[in-house]
Amino acid sequence: MNLADKISTLRILLIPVFVSLLCYFNHQHLHLRYVVIGVFAFAILTDFFDGLVARIKKEKSEIGKIIDPLADKFLLLTAFISLYALRLPLPLKFKLPLEVVLVVVSRDFIILLGVIILHFLKIEIFISPSVWGKLTTFFQMFTILGILVDFSFVPLIWTIAIIFTLISGIDYFVRGIKAINGRVSSPNF
Repeated sequence: MNLADKISTLRILLIPVFVSLLCYFNHQHLHLRYVVIGVFAFAILTDFFDGLVARIKKEKSEIGKIIDPLADKFLLLTAFISLYALRLPLPLKFKLPLEVVLVVVSRDFIILLGVIILHFLKIEIFISPSVWGKLTTFFQMFTILGILVDFSFVPLIWTIAIIFTLISGIDYFVRGIKAINGRVSSPNF
C-alpha cells in the first residue's frame, strides 16, 4: 500500500471519529463544534492530498482507484445521514432537510446498483470520476462543512449540491446504459 492509499485509508478511519464527536456535540459540549469541524476539514484535506501525492510520486494504484472514491462516499454518506439523524439535538442554525439526504443517498445507491449490474453483465468499467462527479463531491463536502460552521448561505450550497448530484447521477446512468448497449466498451465512472 503506497502513501496515497494510506491517506485514503486514513479518511475512512476518520469517519467513526467524526460520527462519535458529532454524537457528543450538544448544548452542554459546544466546544466540540470546533473539533467536529476540524476532523471533517482534515478528512476533506486527505481527499485532496491523496490525489496530489499519487500524481507527484506517480504512485497511482489499482487499490487507490477503488479506495479513494469509496472513502469519499463513506465519508459523505455517513456525514449526511448523521447530520440528518442527529438534527434535533445538534445546536446548529441550519438543519439538513430530508430531501437533500434522499437525493444524495439515492444517487449513490443507483450508481452502486449500476456498477453491480455492469459487473454481472461482465462489462468492464474503469472507475474514474467525471467533472460532474468531482463538482458533486466538492459541493456535498462544502454543504456538510457549511452546516457545521453555520454559514448563512448553506441552503444555497445544498441546493447547488443537489443540482450537481442530480446531474452527475444522470451522467453516470447514461454512461451505464451506453455500456450495456455496447456503445462504450469501458465508460468512465
